[in-house]
Amino acid sequence: MTSAVGTTLRQSMAWIHGWLGLLAGWILFAMFLTGTASYFRPEITQWMQPEFRATPVSTAHAAQTAVTHLQRVGADDIQWYIYLPDARTAVTRIFEQRKPDPKAAKRRAPEIVLDPATGDVVRARETRGGEHFYRFHFQLQLPHPWGRWLAGLCAMFMLGAIVSGVITHKRIFADFFTLRWNKGQRSWLDAHNVSAVLALPYHAMITYTGLITLVAMYMPWPVVANYAKPADFAQAAFGTPTEREATGTPAPLVAIGPLVADAKRRFGASVATVVVRNPNDAASTVTLYRHSSASLNGRGPSVTYAGSDGRFLEGAADVGPALATAGVMLGLHVAQFASPALRWAYFVLGLTGAAMVGTGLLLWTAKRRKPGATPFFGLKLVERLNIGVIAGLPIGMAAYLLANRLIPADAANRADTEVATMFWVWGGVAVLQLLRPAPRAWTEGFAIGALTFAAIPVADTLTTSRGLPGSMLSGDTLFAAFDVAMLAVAALLALGAWRSSRSKPVAKIRKTLSETVHA
Repeated sequence: MTSAVGTTLRQSMAWIHGWLGLLAGWILFAMFLTGTASYFRPEITQWMQPEFRATPVSTAHAAQTAVTHLQRVGADDIQWYIYLPDARTAVTRIFEQRKPDPKAAKRRAPEIVLDPATGDVVRARETRGGEHFYRFHFQLQLPHPWGRWLAGLCAMFMLGAIVSGVITHKRIFADFFTLRWNKGQRSWLDAHNVSAVLALPYHAMITYTGLITLVAMYMPWPVVANYAKPADFAQAAFGTPTEREATGTPAPLVAIGPLVADAKRRFGASVATVVVRNPNDAASTVTLYRHSSASLNGRGPSVTYAGSDGRFLEGAADVGPALATAGVMLGLHVAQFASPALRWAYFVLGLTGAAMVGTGLLLWTAKRRKPGATPFFGLKLVERLNIGVIAGLPIGMAAYLLANRLIPADAANRADTEVATMFWVWGGVAVLQLLRPAPRAWTEGFAIGALTFAAIPVADTLTTSRGLPGSMLSGDTLFAAFDVAMLAVAALLALGAWRSSRSKPVAKIRKTLSETVHA
């Protein structure tokens, strides 16, 4: 009786696992792939602005040069945001919150990128860099908040698929060591199991922490019920600096450098962000935030000084266990604390997540394909969506990087054009593959992806002075490593094209999957 109940439970979980994976699979694949690329988003951004070569400077000097620039262009602003360079970011990024102008359209002031050494605006091509992959990972290029809601819904499906998958696979430890090659679709089943079991802790962690990161948006009711304004909740929960209204009395801003040095001493770690409120007013404040690499907690502490005389005003109080845990969840998800070796480990595990989702989508069609029978409409639809996403998205990502080198550096709105290129190419591939037989579409999709990624180092060499040969000779490690990584991806896709061209359908796949569920 107990065995029968266990079998029924596993069969039910297998049904849930299959349908949850299918309904969210294509979006989850895109989230995994772009999220994995995001672990190196500062490095991607540097590669996409080859004109700029960083000059190492202290954070205090970078903060002072940024303030000097802002004093020239926005001395009467409401607030300044200064994101300082670090070991991975070569530039200083600044934002201005300007005073409302009734005659002008309401829109956020654009980001300005500065040379940390001089405070001059960086003369490099406009691009969104790696930030595009990071934002797409959880916003899906949809208006706020709909993209985040959809990503959260898919993450919930993913969590359900993980739990139901663990229950379904009774032989989970045996699956870890089972990978049969050249067995057709049986090999895809093994690949799905191995990619799932190998990185199961990572998959569960990254899914759950992704949900927790935006839990206040998904479930805002406790905050709304207890706080009149979101700022009040932030103040109570995270110890955000007390807001002080401008007095209207002019007072020059103190030198920022000494404040950065003092904050670094208090933190025992570098400063990442400087926020100046009401600059050049007697009530101005300067708040400095600790760099997230200093701790597993993604929400670091802050200290606030009086902008007029540099007096220490307040430091963020220690948060409770619940919020500290939430901060650790954020840190685990974005991995800004990670060393280069650990970041590469995150990257590889992220690729296993994409492989797990991709092979799961392939198995859904394999389970329902009957040899000699005409595929039904739903099966054809899923198969074509699989090709459009699994083969098409990498081509679109490569087109985004390739567009960075091929679009003229001084073209207007070039950052938007780069992003549009990714989606136009991805959409074009997804539509054109409908004109080809499915097996040929797989092979040709992977082959196009291989050629596109291989073209990136070539375009880099032809259009910049930092191509692969030059970067290797000059010791330009980041640019050399990036181009080598593109060639490695091209080789992987070429292998996929070769394997798909040789694949043969295997009969009785239904029996194979049934035996796995009942094992």
